[in-house]
Amino acid sequence: MESFDNIYLDISKQPGKCKLAESGLGWRPSGGGDTFTLDSSNIGAAQWSRAAKGFELKILSRSSGVIQLDGFDQEDFERLSKAFKIWYGINVESREHALRGWNWGKAEFTKAELAFNVQNRPAFEVPYSEISNTNLAGRNEVAVEFSLPAGDGSDSVAKPGSTRNRGRKAAAGPDELVEMRFYIPGTAVKKEKMEGADGEEEDNEEEAEEQNAANLFYETLMDKAEIGDVAGDTFATFLDVLHLTPRGRFDIDMYESSFRLRGKTYDYKIQYSAIKKFFLLPKNDDTHTLIVLGLDPPLRQGQTRYPFLVMQLKLDEEISLEMNMTEDILKDQYKDRLQPHYEEPIHQVVTKVFRGLSGKKVIMPSKDFSSHHGHQGVKCSIKANEGLLYFLDKSLMFVPKPATYIQLENIAIVTMSRVGGAVSASRTFDITVSLKGGLGEHQFSNINREEQKSLEDFFKAKSIRIKNEMAEEAAGLIAAALDNDAMGSSDEEARPDRGSADEDEESVDEDFAGSSESDVAEEFDSDHESSGDSDEEMGDASDGGDNEDERPKKKTKV
Repeated sequence: MESFDNIYLDISKQPGKCKLAESGLGWRPSGGGDTFTLDSSNIGAAQWSRAAKGFELKILSRSSGVIQLDGFDQEDFERLSKAFKIWYGINVESREHALRGWNWGKAEFTKAELAFNVQNRPAFEVPYSEISNTNLAGRNEVAVEFSLPAGDGSDSVAKPGSTRNRGRKAAAGPDELVEMRFYIPGTAVKKEKMEGADGEEEDNEEEAEEQNAANLFYETLMDKAEIGDVAGDTFATFLDVLHLTPRGRFDIDMYESSFRLRGKTYDYKIQYSAIKKFFLLPKNDDTHTLIVLGLDPPLRQGQTRYPFLVMQLKLDEEISLEMNMTEDILKDQYKDRLQPHYEEPIHQVVTKVFRGLSGKKVIMPSKDFSSHHGHQGVKCSIKANEGLLYFLDKSLMFVPKPATYIQLENIAIVTMSRVGGAVSASRTFDITVSLKGGLGEHQFSNINREEQKSLEDFFKAKSIRIKNEMAEEAAGLIAAALDNDAMGSSDEEARPDRGSADEDEESVDEDFAGSSESDVAEEFDSDHESSGDSDEEMGDASDGGDNEDERPKKKTKV
């Protein structure tokens, strides 16, 4: 028996002891925990190379993928290679990685991993078990998404022949690579595999087909990584289901532990364990209903994350579905959760199958709430996005975009206010939901004025504080109107100061000499001389002849 200390299995947090014997190898963590064992008959190949903690022994097993043992010393190579040669009949291949730092090379699909080679040396390898999804991101670009770590952060130890460590190796560190994109130009030739007379597969060059290289890479990776093709057959399939988030139509394939969304551009594989919330929300049009799945980790499409999956189904569309599983599986694993046959409206069938396979409870709108028109959702907007706000027993849910979930226990206060012009403010109002601990707020705008009482009754029943700024605003407007009336009926002292405009009648412009008495008199004197006594008689007539002494005397011409 050969024994090695301080060896790390699959990037585990704790080191352990690795032992090799004729029957196989084993690894036990030094801090205690589950032991990993691998039978000698399951060892397919072995590679030795430089790694993060020293030197790494990579074992390609025949059934459970790739096993990585890191932390060996350079002197351990002779002992390892001798033990593998004698006990397992396998030569340990010593490999050197490419260190040039080039980001272009050749991708090679091996049995258990995707290898990226630069000048015929491996730059990096990605085990298929670590790939959760792949999509065509463009005409010549393929996106590869990696599995996220387990939420509990615990070490993962695989059992013989199992895939328990799948997607959980990176749990050892806080940072991880979650997506990689390959640019693949040009075309490639796809060779069809044909079975020969001896039962072995042979390349048939006549069946060779030239196609886009990126498409061929994508299809090969889908096949090798078994994305969607999980163990077991498809239990149920729903075709052409409309999704509002992410937007598009997808076929849904239901498997034992996961389901797959198949679209024209994107494919997704989602574990049932990622479903944290399950909502069934009827729309206000009485024609459609929404099925909302809360996902953690969220669905990723490039840089966009979708924490909620929103499906829209017609209420009057009925389907007939036969579950593709044996009676034994149905009775043993899904007793009282699934039926062998369904013939109901599609939204009920999808809900029952998802609930049966995932084991999640279905959340529906609260019976304590009903809108002014008897609906269970209230029409409103988040910024420029219109949607429906549903009032549940323990939360609020806005759909479809951006899907927003708020737990009632986290709400500090709800503020009702009017925003907008005079016309819109009289018909609609906004509510602002402020969260406890200063965690932010959510504003829902353009709510019909008729829904105010329904919302107030619901929040009061849930013992949530309400601040009605509309009532305060109305009281302020009434007070302002009364003040204006009082100001209008007051005397001159209450008039607003108009500045110098009020002084025009009383002030005298002393600098203006054009209106002097002498100038006016001279002008009339010249007329008087030419017109005789007619002007004087006209003046007497206008004064009635009684105020002869009060009239100004004419200036005597010198």
